[in-house]
Amino acid sequence: MSITKLDQLIEVVKSNPKKRLVAAYANDEHTIEAVYHAIEAGIVEATLVGDENTIKEVCKQHHFDSTKFTIVQESDEQKAGNLAVSLINSGKGDVLMKGLLSTDKYMRSILNKETGLMPSPKAILSHVTVLEIPTYHKLLICSDVAIIPAPDLNQKIAIANFLIQTAKTLQIEKPKVAVIAATEQMLAGMPACVDAAIIAKMADRGQIKGGYIDGPISLDTAIDKESATIKKLSSPVAGDADCLLFPNIESGNVLYKSATKLANGELSAMVVGAKVPCILTSRGDSAKSKMYSIALAALSAK
Repeated sequence: MSITKLDQLIEVVKSNPKKRLVAAYANDEHTIEAVYHAIEAGIVEATLVGDENTIKEVCKQHHFDSTKFTIVQESDEQKAGNLAVSLINSGKGDVLMKGLLSTDKYMRSILNKETGLMPSPKAILSHVTVLEIPTYHKLLICSDVAIIPAPDLNQKIAIANFLIQTAKTLQIEKPKVAVIAATEQMLAGMPACVDAAIIAKMADRGQIKGGYIDGPISLDTAIDKESATIKKLSSPVAGDADCLLFPNIESGNVLYKSATKLANGELSAMVVGAKVPCILTSRGDSAKSKMYSIALAALSAK
């Protein structure tokens, strides 16, 4: 039975063996609070890499028991990111999480060709978001809203596979993937339509496995059955999508923020394509969203 609410995600993670999270430059109260509550909820064990005195002071201010964490001293931002990655590579962690260090330094540690977390030189990193929106009847898995500005065809194929893998982690047996464009019509002059049609045909022929894929498809016909019926679009995906593959970062990011800021949605998000799931949340995300992101990454970790 598929997971349809983010709270269910936490319950499923609790029933599995605990994963170890490593937080890079975890000097800030938001990271420490999120990780502490995840430990208290029985989701993960955790190592915090950062300035030990700062971490303990934050714990003292918020009445957190600092002995719940393993603390590894490193006061330099970039070195803390590199050290956190090295702990993952040495088998001392299953999930990486961004702390106070900037996103570019976090990604630099992950992408380092010699010491990073990339499984191969040609590997593709992407960002996957799982949204719970009150007006939609199930979880909605979206990509890419944060890393790849304008994915080319090969990157979109990789993203389709990441979406399917994440959906299967959420126990969706055969996920429905909508490759989004501005229209459901096949317009050769619109690159998003061309790429979507190719990806859909690849799925038809078994070149992309594990789910139903339809495209090009507009957002309304992907998630609203009435719109799909009015437009006479009939497919397993139309009106009932589990996954949305966006043509560019702008379209994905706008939906991501609209869902949370205008529609009271909650989310769980992670970077995929590295050796382990890497949590990358926005400073504007809620404490709940950070908790859900930790749970998603823990469930996705091998």
